[in-house]
Amino acid sequence: MIILPAIDIKSGQCVRLYQGDYNRVTSYDADPVQVARRWQSAGASWLHVVDLDGAAAGQPVNVEVIRRMRESTVLRIELGGGMRSLVHIQHMFDLGIDRIILGTVALTDRALLQEALARWGERIAVGLDARAGLVAIAGWRETSQVQVTSLAVELSKSGVQRFIYTDIARDGALKGPNLDALREMHQVISYPLIASGGVSSLEDLRSLAALGIEGAIVGKALYTGAVDLATAIQEIER
Repeated sequence: MIILPAIDIKSGQCVRLYQGDYNRVTSYDADPVQVARRWQSAGASWLHVVDLDGAAAGQPVNVEVIRRMRESTVLRIELGGGMRSLVHIQHMFDLGIDRIILGTVALTDRALLQEALARWGERIAVGLDARAGLVAIAGWRETSQVQVTSLAVELSKSGVQRFIYTDIARDGALKGPNLDALREMHQVISYPLIASGGVSSLEDLRSLAALGIEGAIVGKALYTGAVDLATAIQEIER
């Protein structure tokens, strides 16, 4: 299982939100580029980057920070937040981003999703963010009436080849991942699944690895020191 350190960018800084609440922000470092270099030094192979301002605005905002992050590391980078047009997606690929995560448009603009899949295939992942089993959109500020497992099955049939599942109630809360929900999601789709939200310890990562999923995104636990990235990579990835 791959461990993907999370870098969430708001107002050009590296932050963490509590349960996706933009009013409950903790800043951890003024420069996300330095954080990216730190995770690279610890042995990471991937970064999970979210442009929080972009998610709220509906278009990329922290483009310059993302560009510097790309130029300053050799890590593979997956990026989400505000990716709601083909032009935005192409721009980020042109910057050297390896994978784009689509969230809101997977629910609201199926034609755009299908065109993105036709152009870029497995370089497109769909982020399924759930609150009480229902899909949340627009930077988690709105909750739909769509069951997340039903949407996953539907999208897997339409060509999506990788999913990132986030349980919003666990995100930034250090309460442990929602293993039951992840197990159910893993059972209903036959494509790679990456888990996000709630990792608080090395034991949590062991539990996720036991599910047979592709990756685990770790955020707050790294920034608080609850999980040492180098140690986790040594045990989980090797």
